[in-house]
Amino acid sequence: MEIKAFYRLTDANLNRAREGLRVLEDLARFVLEDGGLSERIRAARHNLQQTAANLLAAWAGPQKFDLILCGVMSEDLQRGQVGPMLAQLLNYPCATTVISLQLSQDRKKILCERELEQGLREKVELPLPALLTLQTGINIPRWASLSNVLRVKKMEIAAFPAAELGRVQSCEKLVRAYLPERSRKCEFLEGDSASVADRLLSEIRSRVKVL
Repeated sequence: MEIKAFYRLTDANLNRAREGLRVLEDLARFVLEDGGLSERIRAARHNLQQTAANLLAAWAGPQKFDLILCGVMSEDLQRGQVGPMLAQLLNYPCATTVISLQLSQDRKKILCERELEQGLREKVELPLPALLTLQTGINIPRWASLSNVLRVKKMEIAAFPAAELGRVQSCEKLVRAYLPERSRKCEFLEGDSASVADRLLSEIRSRVKVL
């Protein structure tokens, strides 16, 4: 199987949409003082990744891409859901947090190296078609030449009305958004160095059960 298409999906516009919803949320809360409207806007912001995955799947499915590359996560919510959701909707195998990749000689598989916790690495091999979410630093960006910059200015950006891609079904509901409750308080120890050290040692022994 030959690679018919190599397409990279970026979420810059999604980031702008989330940031715009965040501004509207603050406006509803602090200016209009409408808590209900603020919560609805918050829910829409959190459901945006599901909407994005559904719309991308509706458009990318008929294209039959052999490889789809996404970013790991957005800069604001950092939930990392659009890529895996899109892979599930397209029934593509998926690898996340990829830091390097290599196409097999027969162009039927792709070998990926994933970044895990605590500096660990994992190598996985996926059959094509597949979807990967890429970690920052996987490539060295090249400066575009002046001729390519001028050429891009003349290119048309394809636009697809969302209504033509079908109705988006939301599978996620925001139940509650809140600040975590304080579980500890700050306490200042006063006195000379010796008394502060003795009291600190006593507190550590009683609370942490060490020493």
